Amino acid sequence: MWDWYPKPKPRRPAHGIKAQSKQFGKTWWASRWLDALYKLIDPARLQRGRSYARSGQVLNLDIQPGRVDARVQGSRPQPYKVWLKIKPLSEQDWKRVAEQMAGQAIFAAKLLAGEMPQNIEEAFTAARVTLFPIKRDDLETECSCPDWSNPCKHIAAVYLLLGEQFDADPFLLFRLRGKSKNEIMELLRAQRAAETTPAIAKRASPTQKRQKKKSPPEKIVPLETFVNAFWSADDTLDDFHVNVRAAEVDAVAVKRLGAPGFWHGKQEFSTLMERAYHDVTLAALALMRE
Repeated sequence: MWDWYPKPKPRRPAHGIKAQSKQFGKTWWASRWLDALYKLIDPARLQRGRSYARSGQVLNLDIQPGRVDARVQGSRPQPYKVWLKIKPLSEQDWKRVAEQMAGQAIFAAKLLAGEMPQNIEEAFTAARVTLFPIKRDDLETECSCPDWSNPCKHIAAVYLLLGEQFDADPFLLFRLRGKSKNEIMELLRAQRAAETTPAIAKRASPTQKRQKKKSPPEKIVPLETFVNAFWSADDTLDDFHVNVRAAEVDAVAVKRLGAPGFWHGKQEFSTLMERAYHDVTLAALALMRE
């Protein structure tokens, strides 16, 4: 055929972002993110997008609330400009989400420890919002390339690499929907503090104050009175039981507070402490079974 011509090969940039693994979206949250792409793009362009992501054609990823900007090197000298838009959640939406998160102890513990709970979507669903794009209108994409299809292979490459970024740091998902990791932590701490603060007692009327009687002072019994029974257990302890089990999240305090100032090791402090807590827990449970 006279109109046949070889397709130009993409230029290989020296410092592009290359996919770190063969599988995009190893974690459940990254997989949920990629599900939206698989519904929007045809298999051929998706395959070329994978090739672009693995060969380092994406030059940068700039993740901001509600938007991702990137440049992708194609066959032309000038890289193509790619952007993705997803509507950030409103402050009122985030407030409802924080209420749902704080209401579940495991959600709060894991998030404050820097981990993504397995069923975090339940908090968003209960707040009547979504964390991931679920329909075409939830996500806008654009590329400066001449391809008529949207999403094109350049958008696919960016989207796939975003999944890998979310694998490494799930809080980037929250950033894309409008809140940074620190802002999420502040919301959770404020919500937890509000729930645990005792309610302010109503002021008594003058009549109630006059009617209120002072309670008699507590009688203090000398300590030496109980010397003979010091090692004896009270009858109320008969119904006292201790349930020893592994924590939902290892090394919560360490993860929340971060590495101490004196730490200069090559390995991450929280990772080492998480292993130590895990090993101590296993040893303690083994002792309980003996």
